[in-house]
Amino acid sequence: MTLLANGDQVTETLVVDRLLGEGAFAEVHRVRHEFLGWQAMKVFKRVASLDDTRTLLEEARLLSTLGHPNIVRLFDAGTVPTAKGVRGFFTMEYVAGGSLERLSRAHSPTVPVELVVEVAEQIAAGLTVAHEQDPPILHRDLTLANILVGYDGSGMRIRISDFGLAKRADPFTMLASAQGTFAFMAPEVLRREGYSRASDVWSVGTMAYLLLTSRLPYDDSGPLSSYSPSRFARAPLPPSRYNPEVDADLDRIVLATLDVAPANRPASAAVLAAELRDRRRNRGAAVTSADGAVDPPPPSARALQLAAEALELSRRAGQLGRAADLMEEAVNLSPELRARYLPKLTLWRRGVML
Repeated sequence: MTLLANGDQVTETLVVDRLLGEGAFAEVHRVRHEFLGWQAMKVFKRVASLDDTRTLLEEARLLSTLGHPNIVRLFDAGTVPTAKGVRGFFTMEYVAGGSLERLSRAHSPTVPVELVVEVAEQIAAGLTVAHEQDPPILHRDLTLANILVGYDGSGMRIRISDFGLAKRADPFTMLASAQGTFAFMAPEVLRREGYSRASDVWSVGTMAYLLLTSRLPYDDSGPLSSYSPSRFARAPLPPSRYNPEVDADLDRIVLATLDVAPANRPASAAVLAAELRDRRRNRGAAVTSADGAVDPPPPSARALQLAAEALELSRRAGQLGRAADLMEEAVNLSPELRARYLPKLTLWRRGVML
C-alpha cells in the first residue's frame, strides 16, 4: 500500500492525482495544485521525527539554493499525514516528458549526435550552478533516470532531478563521501577515495557515451562488470568506433570526461559546458533539437494515442497546457512524432494555438 492514494487531499490546495514511481526511500506522486497546476510530490517512507524530517528534507534545502532552468524547481516542503503516519514531503516541478531513459529507449539503438550534445550541454549548464557554490554542491547520483526531458517555448529543456544524495563538499578537501549508482561511478569513487566535481563530470560523460553508443564505456561484459574496479584497466574505444556520426571533437570531449585520473578530466561542469559550447561554435551550427534517426521506428500505440488526445484537447478552450503535457509524453516516446509535432509543442508551450 502506498503512503498516499489517488484523490487524497494533501493540503488545502494540493490533491494527489496518481503515483509516478517509488524507490527504497520515497514515493513520487503527481499532484494538482489549485492555482499552480501539476506538480510532483516526493514523500519519504521513513518516520518523520523532527530530526529525521530535517535530514530527509536536506534535498529540498539544497534545491532551494539552486535556481536554474536546467535544475528542477522546488515549490514547497513540510510534513503530511499518510496511511502510515506523518511523513516529510516536498513538491517540485512536474515534467510530463519523463526521464532520459525514456528518450534513450525511443531512439534505440543510439540517440542522434546533436541531440546528445544538447542534452549534455544542458546538464552541464545546470550542474555548473551547483559546482560553483561555496563549497560546491556535488550531485553524486547522475543517471539517465535522474535527468528529466521536458519542453518549453524555446524547445527541449533538460532538468536535473533527484538531489537525494547531493552533498556540499568539504571546504578544505573539496570532496564528499562516495555515493551513487555503480554503473555511473567514477573509479576514485568506487575506491572510496572521495567524490569531487570531476566525479560528477565522469557521470555526465558516461551518460553521453551510453546515449551515443548504447554501451557503457568501461563495460567488460562480465556479470559483475559495474562493480569491478578492474574494468578501468583498458581505455574505452572512442564513441565514433560504434557510431560513425560522432565527430573527432566530440570523441575527444567525451573521452576526456572518462579519464581514470580525475585531474585529467574537465575539472568541473563549467569547464565541460565551455568545451561543448566551443565545439558547437566551431561547427558553425546552433544547438537545435535533432529530428530523430534516419529511419525511426513507427510510433507505438501509446504514443499515437497520447498525440491524438493532445490534438483533440488543444482545440478546447483552456486545455492547451494539458494538451502540451500529453504531447510532451508522446514526442519522448517516438522520434517520428518528435519530428512531426515538436514545433507545434513549442508553440503550445508559448500559449499559441494553431
